[in-house]
Amino acid sequence: MLNVSLRQLEVFVQIALHGSVRAAAERLYLTQPAASMALAEMERQLDAPVFDRERGRLRLNPRGRELLPLAQELLERHAEFGRRAAGKTVSLAGDLRIGASNTVGNYRVGELLGDFVRAHPQVAIRLRVANTGDIAAAMLDHSLDVGCVEGPVTHPLLEVRPWRDDALVVCAPPDHPLSRKRSLKPEDFAGERWVLREPGSATRTTSERALAQLPPGETVMELDQIEAIKQAVTAGLGIACLPEVAVVDAVATGRLVALKTPFLDLRRKLSILLHREKYRGAALEAFLQSV
Repeated sequence: MLNVSLRQLEVFVQIALHGSVRAAAERLYLTQPAASMALAEMERQLDAPVFDRERGRLRLNPRGRELLPLAQELLERHAEFGRRAAGKTVSLAGDLRIGASNTVGNYRVGELLGDFVRAHPQVAIRLRVANTGDIAAAMLDHSLDVGCVEGPVTHPLLEVRPWRDDALVVCAPPDHPLSRKRSLKPEDFAGERWVLREPGSATRTTSERALAQLPPGETVMELDQIEAIKQAVTAGLGIACLPEVAVVDAVATGRLVALKTPFLDLRRKLSILLHREKYRGAALEAFLQSV
């Protein structure tokens, strides 16, 4: 009969999330030998390893990937049991691991987190900002509890909930010839130099959709940060499709011009991502209600 302890489950989960016994020990305020012993005892009881050892790092093997969401659920249910047993007046606590794509994480984080943080200050928010593809992958391997992305995601294990409407605008420096035109037409963009986000980002996907409606141009640069693209455009290196929310200040101060392009569809949806097989504890449910 298995007799896996909560401590062993905690060590297993933290190693899975951080990739090493040392990091797990630090998170759990254990010595490294104690964390190693906890993992070894759990694997002994399972009669199988849950990690592959690769150059000093531990990576989940297929058995570990299968067991990780169950271990996370057991720990979350144990915490929920303690909270309910203590009475409804006990505040929510623990960690909530949230992934946000770049537009959300850099420009809409207040909208995403503000109400929840004010209502539940004891919950520690672990925010990871990356492109949409990386956030979806992290949701699938259970290293995030919830995601918020700007790009389309289609995977049978991921539930996608609409969150906000969003839009891009085509930006140019104020001295660019297109900035001086009163009325633009698609043919005005022939041969233009474009600065794009990296492949895998939602902004790149929407930009490519827009460029497909225009005469051919030239991609002169690919950058993985919106602020870097803004600087490149300001410096006259090219024009770009950027989230409207990200360029408000630059347009207001005259550093960038948002071109009027009614012939382009630059709209998109921001969405909440949830793993269909993940247990939704009290903290996650409270967060979902707040957004």
